[in-house]
Amino acid sequence: MKLEPKGKTMDQGQGILRPAAGTGAGRRSDAVIADLVRMIQSGHLQDGERLPAERDLMQRYGVSRVAVREAILSLANRGLVETRLGHRPIVRKPDYAAAIDKVASFVGHLVVEREGVWNLFETRIFIESALARGASNRARRDDVEELRAALEANRRAIGDPLAFDETDAAFHAVLYRIPGNPIYPAIHKAYVEWLTQHWRSMKRGADIDQMNYAGHRAIFDAIVMRDPDNAEEAMRRHLVAAWEFVRSTFPAES
Repeated sequence: MKLEPKGKTMDQGQGILRPAAGTGAGRRSDAVIADLVRMIQSGHLQDGERLPAERDLMQRYGVSRVAVREAILSLANRGLVETRLGHRPIVRKPDYAAAIDKVASFVGHLVVEREGVWNLFETRIFIESALARGASNRARRDDVEELRAALEANRRAIGDPLAFDETDAAFHAVLYRIPGNPIYPAIHKAYVEWLTQHWRSMKRGADIDQMNYAGHRAIFDAIVMRDPDNAEEAMRRHLVAAWEFVRSTFPAES
């Protein structure tokens, strides 16, 4: 797309945004970042649209290729563009899932030890207990039917480890969708990504699947009965029991 010169910092004679004299590539890239962020947020650069070529950006802003590449890297780190080797970056509309994805790699470094995983898992217990309580009060008929279908799929998957994990996550995902807040599903997706490696290494068996399914059933029954106290407690019991299996994936403490 054609980028029009904007603002008083532009050299009106040449249509070039001139960074302050004597600044390095990092400072020069700040002007590029600020202008591109503004255009993405305003919709001047649309979701799915490719950024202009590096040479065009260099000419528009009067900066080096290094400064342009630093700016693009910064936008990518913010989730505002998607980069692929040999292709021009693609604009991505900011959303909650993208924002959480950007911290996923950092959190990944925190969940390699027992304490880090517990800290993360404890937040899950807190959030999902509240979601179960809320669902018992606000779940609509369609929500209950979706939860019922997820529960049945989970029952049918007993004895099949991969299918059980998928349907387990799908059951919990319904609870994250019921409030209608887009932040919750993004958080659930992150939990699944962060904890999958531990689920995959846990002791498996149809008896354990059956126990986890029973936990889901208790949560569902309390929600259907519109019993917030029991819904919250059923979720808490279910996740505390699940933690014992997650904890087993770590070496025994001396």
